[in-house]
Amino acid sequence: MNRLMSTLLPSGIGVACLLLVMGSCQNAATDTTDDPTAVSSFELMQQKILTPSCATAGCHASEKDPSFAQHGLVLAAGLAYQNLVGVDPKNSSAKTDGLKRVKAFASLESLLYHKLNASAGHHSGRQYGNLMPLGSAQLPDGQVEFVRRWIEAGAPKTGSVADAALLDDKTTTVATYEPLAAPASGRGVQMRIAAFDIQPKFERELFTRQLVGNTAPMYVNRYEIKMRSGSHHFVAYDFRNKSLLPNLNDVRDLRNPDNSLNFATALTMSNHVYLAGSQAQYIDYTFPEGMALLLPAGASLDLNSHYVNKTDGVMKGEAQFNLYSIDPAQVKQVVQTLDLGNTSLNLPPNQRTTATRSFTFNKPRRILTLTSHMHKLGEKFVIRIKGGTRDGEIIYTSTDWEHPDIITFKTPIDLKAGEGLTSEITYNNTTSKAVGFGLTSEDEMGIIFGYYYELP
Repeated sequence: MNRLMSTLLPSGIGVACLLLVMGSCQNAATDTTDDPTAVSSFELMQQKILTPSCATAGCHASEKDPSFAQHGLVLAAGLAYQNLVGVDPKNSSAKTDGLKRVKAFASLESLLYHKLNASAGHHSGRQYGNLMPLGSAQLPDGQVEFVRRWIEAGAPKTGSVADAALLDDKTTTVATYEPLAAPASGRGVQMRIAAFDIQPKFERELFTRQLVGNTAPMYVNRYEIKMRSGSHHFVAYDFRNKSLLPNLNDVRDLRNPDNSLNFATALTMSNHVYLAGSQAQYIDYTFPEGMALLLPAGASLDLNSHYVNKTDGVMKGEAQFNLYSIDPAQVKQVVQTLDLGNTSLNLPPNQRTTATRSFTFNKPRRILTLTSHMHKLGEKFVIRIKGGTRDGEIIYTSTDWEHPDIITFKTPIDLKAGEGLTSEITYNNTTSKAVGFGLTSEDEMGIIFGYYYELP
């Protein structure tokens, strides 16, 4: 009871929901009923929340959903309970933090609760991905509170443990978007994607190359990213070949208004080198003390933003990207960008192929972050440690070629000289011709991106 009452009123709960809570506090100990004919709290949650808001076509309805490879979660009736309660999340940050998709008696250790809770100061600072349902209106406060109470009561499959009246509360506390404040003068720069429209029932992904604005070399030891609700991700890219750059400040959409692929934009993506990114609405990342990325004078970056709009109205997208600098005298080690590509791809037609390549390092390295890059034939990207006592250990897995996971390790991975990383990528070539490594959208890629610095 003490545990329930201590977390009864999370910040951001609406007034109507508050009144419901106040009215039912005296009966909190008698929420559970033994009436075998009563509809269970979980069944009500399935009917009122999971089925209409989550198990919709293209999202969490079945393993055939296009997004299933990324989240691996089906929330359809008859499957949702076994896929939620006591199950490890696929989200790497949540898993590292010890969360379950639903952990009985512990809403704050349940990823489901974090993904639904939009209250100020709760979701925005966590690196557990996007608020759900993605691209749709957020759940009313009462429904979120119903989920929280069900979890705190042990997340049972049967029995009534939460006030059903909460499900009818339509109060929604929508926080006004407050753009990220720019760094103080002399402490860094802000790059941003100005507010733009996302049409109804449409996913918009765009790129725009912008100057950083640094007239001298800039050492970046921290960055912040903030986005409006509905964003799938934000990524800032550098370029591998500086002689092949898109025009400054042009907005380049990845898809045309009819949802067909914009091949000109797709081609520029093949010249990208990952610099920074986030799949959470807000991230504040600082490199270890004395470590910094180096941006040469006059640098430019390609800013990439992706939004999903499943509503019937026009949504707004927006993002800010702060880069904080330190004095060169404070820099002990320059953080490098991993750019390890398997260029020897040979993918026969109408066949699934796994391509493996190992990269060994001649000096000790400390790996801070990993992400991946493959094209549309890529099904699964695995990174293993090569050599040493952890030889063969999987440290990264992504199954979404368009929006790969970005993993920042709380405990960096130390690799000795002679050790390294192995990319193990599964492709499904459904075309009638052989496919190899290349720069067009019809070619393939297999690149490990990330951060590292060399150890003495």
